[in-house]
Amino acid sequence: MNYNDLRHFADSWGLVAMGMIFLVLVAWPFRKGASGRNHDAAHIIFRDDDDDQKQTD
Repeated sequence: MNYNDLRHFADSWGLVAMGMIFLVLVAWPFRKGASGRNHDAAHIIFRDDDDDQKQTD
């Protein structure tokens, strides 16, 4: 296997594989079971604020 063979593989099947991996990674957060984790990740920066307000009340 020489450089040209590797270059041909990367230009064809390597590109297809990287495209499929990209699509899976982009679609992963939008799957049905991920809404709870997405909500937690979106609100994690506010957890300390909620704890501070509970202690001062």
